Amino acid sequence: MSTQNVRGRRRSSDPVAEVRTAGVASAKDRPRETHREVRRRKSALRQVADFAAASGVGQKAGVALAATGLALTVALPGTSPVMATSESGQTVSAMSVGSQPAVSAAETAKIDFSRAAVATKADPDGKLKQLLSAQSAASVQRASSQGTLGSPLGSLATASPYGYRISPLTGGAGDFHRGQDFVAQCGTQVNAAAAGKVTFVGWHPYGGGNRVVVDHGNGLETTYNHLSSFTVQMGQTVGRGDVVALSGTTGASTGCHLHFEVQANGEVVDPMGWL
Repeated sequence: MSTQNVRGRRRSSDPVAEVRTAGVASAKDRPRETHREVRRRKSALRQVADFAAASGVGQKAGVALAATGLALTVALPGTSPVMATSESGQTVSAMSVGSQPAVSAAETAKIDFSRAAVATKADPDGKLKQLLSAQSAASVQRASSQGTLGSPLGSLATASPYGYRISPLTGGAGDFHRGQDFVAQCGTQVNAAAAGKVTFVGWHPYGGGNRVVVDHGNGLETTYNHLSSFTVQMGQTVGRGDVVALSGTTGASTGCHLHFEVQANGEVVDPMGWL
């Protein structure tokens, strides 16, 4: 009997490889979202601090200058409180973090204060003082002096300007008018054009009638003439806008009005260059 060879596929003798099935990865196999994890671990106080830094609240902190015996406190102003939530679900406000500690200046601390640094439109006397401290009144140019004096009346309406004119008393030409005449009924309040010291209250023998003179320093003076009465005394310090007299028609006057003069180093100048 012949031997028959049987041919066929040879099966591998190796163990069958394990087949992996496609499935959804478990939660622990997922990569962690770092920013969420960090935020989860932050305390409520840290969240408040981070929010303040990001929103610029810290840059808006008010800082007060410290002087001897005074305390310096830094506060974080805001239109609404900054809120954060703790891990336990409790809401925390930035306002509840605590008050800032007081910081006191040393007894030897010295602070230099410059008036010129705060001379603004809201401080007209500071502006005038700064202007006169740099030069005498006679040297000030009109571009710098304009608007540095306040109105001597509640409202200004010119009756007769400064300079040469026809005299209302004689009718002659070439009369030099030393000031500015403003319309004012008798008894109208007359105000100081700037802060200063009253250096004259009384009768002016050269036509001014009842007269008040206020010295504003460094050669600048203002005078108020033809007054019906006074409300100040010699040597008195007045502020800008203070009532110094009531208007009238005393002296060389043809009717109720205010004659207002500005003098620089004793010489009259155009008042409209300062008003």
